[in-house]
Amino acid sequence: MPSVLVTGLLMGAGYVSGSLLGAIWVCRAWGLRDPRLAGSGNPGFSNVLRVFGWRPALLTLIVDAVKGMPVLWLAGTLSLSVWAQGLVGLGVLVGHSCPVWHRGHGGKAVASAFGVLLMLATPVALICALCWFLLAWRVRTAAVASLTAALLAPLLSYWLVPSMAGVICVFSLLVLARHAWNIRLWRERRREVHEPALTESFDEEDSL
Repeated sequence: MPSVLVTGLLMGAGYVSGSLLGAIWVCRAWGLRDPRLAGSGNPGFSNVLRVFGWRPALLTLIVDAVKGMPVLWLAGTLSLSVWAQGLVGLGVLVGHSCPVWHRGHGGKAVASAFGVLLMLATPVALICALCWFLLAWRVRTAAVASLTAALLAPLLSYWLVPSMAGVICVFSLLVLARHAWNIRLWRERRREVHEPALTESFDEEDSL
């Protein structure tokens, strides 16, 4: 089978797997309210953490991180090129960000990006995850942690996994684009970011 066709099929599979939003499925299984109708309305880890607590949030994080791994493992097993594997990973991220069956209302793709990076560039993923958790703990703002990790990932990739640097730049651009709302808010308000702490009540979008 031509590699272009294989890549296309795996991209489609990646999109489908990415569009299975962990926050929605976990909350349904837990008997909780739809996260899109609670808190910030963002179907991601941060919103679930603030509204429902750490247990469903942790499971949401795990689901969103691992859901794209089987298709990425298959892409690696088939020895697809770096860019082909990157396209499969991009399919996962786009599926999470813009799932057609949820009218394009997806998450910010940070947890999913971590899972994709864990498969394609493990050292970069681990360092970015550590950076995210340290910043989230220190500044209590998920958006700051997410944007910093997204900016750090390409720099780390040039040093640790040069062959994946271009692919990771594309991933980071997608995550940054999904945070455009936060960036615009910061430009409008030159004071500290108007985003609630991870453990406080809130009325704005969050970032995982």
